Amino acid sequence: MKKIAIFASGRGSNFIKIYENIQHDEIPGEISCLISDNEKAGAIEYAREKSIPIHIISPKNFKTSEAFGVEIMRVLNQYQIEWIILAGYLKKIPDNIVLKYSNQILNIHPALLPAFGGKGMYGIRVHQAVFESGAKVSGVTVHLVNEVYDAGPIVMQEAVDIEDCRNPEEIAHKVLKVEHILFSRAIKKIFTSRYEIVSNRVMFY
Repeated sequence: MKKIAIFASGRGSNFIKIYENIQHDEIPGEISCLISDNEKAGAIEYAREKSIPIHIISPKNFKTSEAFGVEIMRVLNQYQIEWIILAGYLKKIPDNIVLKYSNQILNIHPALLPAFGGKGMYGIRVHQAVFESGAKVSGVTVHLVNEVYDAGPIVMQEAVDIEDCRNPEEIAHKVLKVEHILFSRAIKKIFTSRYEIVSNRVMFY
């Protein structure tokens, strides 16, 4: 049973799906705490309803990224966290956290990385870029986190046909449905399988 910290900045729809799948014994873990940078995040209300401890830690309250990371680490140590799950978390994870939790931080991205990733590429911005590119296919990527935005080893990907989408919002709607399924599937896989990292991809065996 892995001890998980969920990081979320917004409404937390992926957080909700992960929690539900844990309750249904689909994921061998427990959510020990929620960490958010946004005191108005919808994820906070859900965590409160489920009696999950909540910690609001904003980088704007710290002089350096390292100091921000030290405070996050204090909370993670308090709950003996083994895995960090980024469920719509919009701040860059400090390098000292990435180093301490090397290959133990999972993120989900609403496109097929390495396309449409990088700094500033999140949420509707991603779907806008995909739409404007003229691409007929988008998708979802679950990856481990390293020091570079959206550049860590890929765990799972799934393509989404967007040929009939008339705007970025329609793309977002289709992609989110796949996110809710793929993220939990990837978490379960990496928690229960043997794997190694080869050429920036996670290879299961």
